[in-house]
Amino acid sequence: MINIGKLEEFDKDLRRLSKKYRTLDKDIEVLGMVLKTNPDANPAFSFRIEGLGIETCVIKVKKIASRSFKGKGVQSGFRLVYAYFEQEGRIVYIELYHKSEKANEDRARIKRHFK
Repeated sequence: MINIGKLEEFDKDLRRLSKKYRTLDKDIEVLGMVLKTNPDANPAFSFRIEGLGIETCVIKVKKIASRSFKGKGVQSGFRLVYAYFEQEGRIVYIELYHKSEKANEDRARIKRHFK
């Protein structure tokens, strides 16, 4: 069984975005169920972030279905970044953002929390 944890900054991202996108809490919960069964990178939907200079496996999910965007399917524009610790059976959510607000993940945040 894979456990899912969150950084405090992730919770702040979620609270901020949930004010605008009301279904986001539930959408992330559903995504968590999917990640528990298939936590590794899944091309087209998610990929490993390379070039960080750290050993931790960090993955970005690009395709997240959201009920706030009816009719768009997985093309909601949300991005979720998480660390996957295969040996420990653990995922840690790092960052959540919308692509209209930000182009890329916060690499400084990732490096600050993971080695």
